[in-house]
Amino acid sequence: MGTFLISKRFDDRYKFVFTSRKGKTIFTSPSFELKMECEKIIEEIKSDIDKYTYVKSRAANGKYFFKIIYGESIIATSRKYTTPLLLEKGIDEIILTATNSDILDFSVNDFFFTD
Repeated sequence: MGTFLISKRFDDRYKFVFTSRKGKTIFTSPSFELKMECEKIIEEIKSDIDKYTYVKSRAANGKYFFKIIYGESIIATSRKYTTPLLLEKGIDEIILTATNSDILDFSVNDFFFTD
């Protein structure tokens, strides 16, 4: 089962990532001004994953990635994959596990690592 992780960026905007059951990031959202925007999109993904389109591309360095699109909006961008097969496995992971995934909110924590 995958996991949605909400976090706060250094510029005080919010984002979420979807990680595989092994903990690897599969995709990352764009920045949002409000945390509830992240929560809303996550719930929409969980409720109807089939309404999204996956646009596959190749980066300048030869690696593969995809964008998750709904209508005209880019919902998220995947990590880079070395082969088309791994890219397909990333998409399959989303389709199979997103609806039952947990949501973890790390945006409220200020992590300080002391010596």
